[in-house]
Amino acid sequence: MRRSDSLQRWLIYGLSGPIIALNVWLLSVLFTYFQHPITILSIAAILAFLLNYPVKFFERVRISRTQAVIVVLLATLTLLVVSGFTLVPIVIDQTIQLLNKIPGWLTASQDNLVQFEAFARKRRLPIDLRVVSTQINTYIQNIVQQFASGAVGFAGTLLSGVLNFVLVVVLAFYMLIYGDRVWLGLVSLLPTNIRNPLVTSLRLNFHYFFLSQILLSLFMTVTLIPFFLILNVPFGLVFAILIGISQLIPFIGATLGIGLVTLLLLLQNWWLAIQVALVAVLMQQVKDNLIAPKLIGDFIGLNPLWIFISILMGFEIAGLLGTLVAVPIAGTIKGVFDALKNSKRETFVSAFTSKRDSSTEPGSGE
Repeated sequence: MRRSDSLQRWLIYGLSGPIIALNVWLLSVLFTYFQHPITILSIAAILAFLLNYPVKFFERVRISRTQAVIVVLLATLTLLVVSGFTLVPIVIDQTIQLLNKIPGWLTASQDNLVQFEAFARKRRLPIDLRVVSTQINTYIQNIVQQFASGAVGFAGTLLSGVLNFVLVVVLAFYMLIYGDRVWLGLVSLLPTNIRNPLVTSLRLNFHYFFLSQILLSLFMTVTLIPFFLILNVPFGLVFAILIGISQLIPFIGATLGIGLVTLLLLLQNWWLAIQVALVAVLMQQVKDNLIAPKLIGDFIGLNPLWIFISILMGFEIAGLLGTLVAVPIAGTIKGVFDALKNSKRETFVSAFTSKRDSSTEPGSGE
């Protein structure tokens, strides 16, 4: 019996790798075929998940759920429209100006490289920066050309974006009204030992992840704007928003955003680029060491290596959307496996530490 159990265990271990690889490949294929509807549904689900908190607040003051959903959606749409008429035009204008300035910055950076190379030759230093300069110039010019070619179809892209936005809002409305019934109907098909840890872990992971990432992104954007204004950074609003949005990508987003902004400023003014990098890194350290622990606690469930791997896999399967949901999904899977292994739902349900009372049973009529 012991030999058969050992053989069965090794057989499971040996087949788990190919099965996981096959499932990842199938997910990638399915997302390729149904990319647009999956993206719309995912964005609507995330929006409904976030708006559910103010909806519950209004429900506590004895307003029906339908009325609360309508009030919250109208307030959200009003906020988006006001931002669209005030902030968005400024961001678009600065972005266009930035794209027009990049070729001039490239020319100036090449002149600086030539002067540095001449300085090195006088001192007989074996430095040849012509290849590096040409490669950088070609790479950035290709990016500018891609943006320019994309601007040709701006009207069509804008119309498609408006239609997608309407679909997201409508789907979010119906998800807020009927989403609980659909979700409970789906999870009721699962065995109890899987259903309970799955529902609890999924709620906790997505709750802590999305709320924390959005708040941290807003913190970086709001705090960097006045610093960039003081330093007189060109296109400071665009750069602050770019760094803030990059915070939504966990683990590597902050480095990518700060690195890109620093690289663009290096083409114009190396001393300003150093100042911006120092300020951004300082704010990032404040965020990571003082604010993030208070928002999400200790990230104890997943090893940083697994976080990085999950982000890469998410990007490979679903692009940017995959990078945003990879970490909470990985945390959910980890929580379910830990709960099943210990046969206790309370043992481990989230990749984040939580003070939430786990006594509420999913599907208990909430």
